[in-house]
Amino acid sequence: MADSAKTEAKKDNFWKSIKTEFKKIAWPDQKETVKQSVAVLCVSVVVGLIITFLDTLIQFGVNFLTSIGA
Repeated sequence: MADSAKTEAKKDNFWKSIKTEFKKIAWPDQKETVKQSVAVLCVSVVVGLIITFLDTLIQFGVNFLTSIGA
């Protein structure tokens, strides 16, 4: 029974410490969040385009090499 009380006390202390730590976090405002989201979207599109270009280039090269042997 004493172990149960200690376990409950540890759980309560754990959640209180999490709440305390969350109060210390510097959460971004809406403007900063939108700015960072747009940056992530732009970088994702650019990387996607680069991957598409490289894939097409490699596919063309493989098709060219396989057509030589046929």
